[in-house]
Amino acid sequence: METSAFLFAGLIIALFAVFTVVRAVRIVPQARARTVERLGRYLRTLNPGLNFVIPYIDRVRPLIDLREQVVSFKPQPVITEDNLVVEIDTVLYFQVTDPRAAFYEIANFLQAVEQLTVTTLRNVVGSMDLEKTLTSRDTINSQLRGVLDEATGKWGLRVNRVEIKAIDPPQTIKDAMQKQMRAERDKRAAILGAEGQRQSQILTAEGDKQAAVLRAEGNRTAAILQAEGQSRAIDEVFQAVHRNDPDPKLLAYQYLQTLPQLAQGSGNNFWVIPSEITSALQGVSRAFSEVLPQSPATREKPTDDMAAQAADDTAQAAEAAAEALADAARADRGTLDPGLSQPPR
Repeated sequence: METSAFLFAGLIIALFAVFTVVRAVRIVPQARARTVERLGRYLRTLNPGLNFVIPYIDRVRPLIDLREQVVSFKPQPVITEDNLVVEIDTVLYFQVTDPRAAFYEIANFLQAVEQLTVTTLRNVVGSMDLEKTLTSRDTINSQLRGVLDEATGKWGLRVNRVEIKAIDPPQTIKDAMQKQMRAERDKRAAILGAEGQRQSQILTAEGDKQAAVLRAEGNRTAAILQAEGQSRAIDEVFQAVHRNDPDPKLLAYQYLQTLPQLAQGSGNNFWVIPSEITSALQGVSRAFSEVLPQSPATREKPTDDMAAQAADDTAQAAEAAAEALADAARADRGTLDPGLSQPPR
């Protein structure tokens, strides 16, 4: 009986010894830390690896993660300067640099960081309007990081980065922004259309201008060529007249041939015949009734009978033209003065 009692006591002592040894040895993983309290007071921080403590006297606190941590906070309502409520979702990157301060200076550093982020965010965004808030994320991030890093330094934390993940304005503002965006796109489309039309009109005007210039150049060249042709024709006629040496009687005959063409116009209801035409006609009649000398152009004509016949025909035509002109003159004088029955001789 006594042997059994001794064996049981020895077993208990052995188990106690094993338990004591186990409590005296602490293994800390890499990038972790644990604080040690002796009799309720902070003693030291256990580094990664194998560590020994005094059992039943030293108390080892839970592990503290020394790696950089990422915390995403739920969207928080924030009022902007123009009294609009927006939902802002933030992401925080921080790291524990002092395990003792993180464990003893603050009860729950995650909750403290979250609340500090919300309050700082409201202070920063409250001084901006909606448009500036949507376009100034970098400014908000830098201001948040500066305030949080300064406030969490005494807690043994280091805020590495603060990012705004989303900014959600009210639905009415979203609808208005979509309408504004659509209006801006319509405006740009209208501007581009107007620019295209303006360019088209400019190009068309340039084409018309060049075409008009080319047409003017063509018309000028044609007029120059026509004037040169007329000049050469007149020169040829003048040279021919001077070569044949016409007398005044031939010129009077040419004038008589031109008079019927003057009377053919539709508006020529009244025209004046000079008084010298009668004497000219008489001279032409006498000239054609006489035997005309042969000109250099007609000297080679072989027959005199044909020349005489042509002279008689010409004289008759001249007398008929003279009579027609006289009748026309009398008719015109009768129109001017109905009381006159006979034109003055």
